[in-house]
Amino acid sequence: MSDLTLRIMCPGDQGFKLQLDCELPAHGITAVYGPSGSGKSTLLDCIAGLRQPRPDSILRFRDVIWQDGEQYVAPWERRIGYVFQDARLFPHLSVQENLHYALTRRSQPCAISLDKVVAWLDLADLLTRAPDALSAGQKQRVAIGRALLCAPRLLLLDEPLANLDHAASRQCLGYLQRLGQELDLPMLYVSHNIEEVSQLADYLVLLDQGQLVDQGSLLELCSRLDTRLSHEEQAAAITVATIARHDEKYGLTELDLEGQPLLVSHLPHAPGQRRRVRIPARDVSVCRQRPRDSSILNILPVTLSELEASDFKTNNFKKGGDARILLRLSLGSQYLLARITRKSAAAMQLKIGDQLFAQIKSVALLMEAADHP
Repeated sequence: MSDLTLRIMCPGDQGFKLQLDCELPAHGITAVYGPSGSGKSTLLDCIAGLRQPRPDSILRFRDVIWQDGEQYVAPWERRIGYVFQDARLFPHLSVQENLHYALTRRSQPCAISLDKVVAWLDLADLLTRAPDALSAGQKQRVAIGRALLCAPRLLLLDEPLANLDHAASRQCLGYLQRLGQELDLPMLYVSHNIEEVSQLADYLVLLDQGQLVDQGSLLELCSRLDTRLSHEEQAAAITVATIARHDEKYGLTELDLEGQPLLVSHLPHAPGQRRRVRIPARDVSVCRQRPRDSSILNILPVTLSELEASDFKTNNFKKGGDARILLRLSLGSQYLLARITRKSAAAMQLKIGDQLFAQIKSVALLMEAADHP
């Protein structure tokens, strides 16, 4: 077994119930995404054993059964690390003592040492401090370190950045990205912030009202038209590009995206490195001919591979429907999304297979630090 098998029925308050039947990858970072009240935290609690679903539920991680019929493994025997929204550090212990407590609770040997955790999370200057002398971001770093030192087989993170300001959130994201690259440790990461998720996740699980809506590769789900993600206001495609060169004169970096140049603000990374690029659908427009005089630097040749169902020949649009329409544009093996008006789509007489040019506002290109898709 190489997956996390979940067949869960867990009733909650006021008629809510979490009902899942799926398998998730037991490697990399899997994000659980959905609106408040969709069952994200309930799912993590069931996996951790903090909430017990119905007896006929099945929870299995690789070759270990946590629940199946009458078999039920206690939370402390599952070797799961859990990081909550609030750090939950022991207030009477210093940072070093909080970390050492986790070492004493190990039930299995582990290659993750205290020195490594301190180095990975830059905790050296915090070791002698008490928790109440730490910022919210520092507390979360300590909480992550403590969870790692328990020698977990699986790490659960329940919106760990929810209580942090923007600067602390971005810093903490960087540490989590580093851990994802350094450790062969599967993580389940809960969030309702898709921009946050797009920087971390390899795999995506969409929940709504206790039900599994969709699951799959982050890059695939973010570019599909039939998911809730593409219809959110912040809908964006996630692509992977390679740093080609730096233009020192103009302070730009040129990326290679499927053989096409993509210019972004200067990046402090060497050529050859791969980086994720998040391109919001609202900041992509299309034209049939490449503009000759335009302030937009990024104009890429694309093929219209899919558009929301409408009959442009008869103008058969939904009455009272959205004035905008989504396009899925193929660029090599990757995709962009464009949100344009239905009137523009009708005027251009767009159809599947059209060869177009996508104009991308440079300010909309957000470089993500994750090194792998």
